Amino acid sequence: MLPRSPRLSAALIFVFAISAFAQDRASGLQTAMARARHLRHGINASEWFAQSANNYSAARTNAYIDDADIALMAKLGFDNVRLSIDPVPLEQSFFGQGDFLARLDHVVDTMIANGLAVQVDIHPEEPYKQQVKTTSQGAERFTMLWRKLAAHYANRNPDLVFFEIMNEPEVSDPYRWAGIQAAAAAAIRESAPNNTIIATGPNYSDITDLLTQHPLPDGNVIYNFHYYDPHTFTHQGAGWGTPWWIYTHNIPYPATESSMAAILPQVADAHDRFELEHYWLDHWDAHRIRTEIDAAKAWAKDNGGLPLICNEFGAYREHSDPESRMNWIRDVRTSFEADGIGWTMWDYRGSFGVVYKQSGQPARVDDKVVEALGLKGK
Repeated sequence: MLPRSPRLSAALIFVFAISAFAQDRASGLQTAMARARHLRHGINASEWFAQSANNYSAARTNAYIDDADIALMAKLGFDNVRLSIDPVPLEQSFFGQGDFLARLDHVVDTMIANGLAVQVDIHPEEPYKQQVKTTSQGAERFTMLWRKLAAHYANRNPDLVFFEIMNEPEVSDPYRWAGIQAAAAAAIRESAPNNTIIATGPNYSDITDLLTQHPLPDGNVIYNFHYYDPHTFTHQGAGWGTPWWIYTHNIPYPATESSMAAILPQVADAHDRFELEHYWLDHWDAHRIRTEIDAAKAWAKDNGGLPLICNEFGAYREHSDPESRMNWIRDVRTSFEADGIGWTMWDYRGSFGVVYKQSGQPARVDDKVVEALGLKGK
């Protein structure tokens, strides 16, 4: 028998390695697809362990959303909660400073006990996010945090605990974000081999941002986008973002030329008024929304049938016409469901909320929102 060529042996090893990788990826994808069924109808627990102006005291978090609220989320028919977490107090807690992590553990365990899946979402504010976006040190710090956090929750039920890499990274360069995300995903996988990761696009995680991304090598990943279009409607009256939004209220959805006639004078500047006029000129209705969401679904299909969710969508309620707001929520929600995309509404008790609540008091459910979401309660 002639001796085997070293070059041939190396080629066979390479083929076997590629085959094993493909099998691992296919198995991971199958797991992610199965677990995505736990993320069909979700709610965001916002401004609780993140976005609270650095007030994460036990007195505040224990009253802002409590165990009764978590039970109510399950009773209303939600099957998962997106739990936003500020990385700064989380890091401090890992260093032994305060009980932030212990309170998070209680929340995660209470949600699981109520049959709710949990999206563990790193939700940074500035300057932390700016450091991740612009410096190698910041990105490395972020990756190390994920290595510790994933290890901490790896002993919970992996069917119900998901790791979302970052909320709206605001990295304008999609290639830089792809690198940051890949490094964080690898760190998570080292510490938590069984949990499903939630990945997203750069910038504000819009559909157009998702379309810039290539799937991660890891198959056990669910891909995510956010949907607030058109912002002219969903952010009317908001004091952040585009300055003239704050002057608008009661914008109809869907709109017609006649229904907009009384709305346009709310904006004095000619340029801004023209932008508002484009809201109805652009034909925002159920068909337009479905067409946009179809683009996200097509991306997932074209990349091998990836599992897909939208874990933020909603409309600011403070200055919107209630009927129009319900129309928009219903059209977006039914578009997701028609494409088999799970959703997580923004948010539970905030200014986009499904309930009205004062801290320490029982929540009052907005039945119209529950109806628009297609939930019946239990």
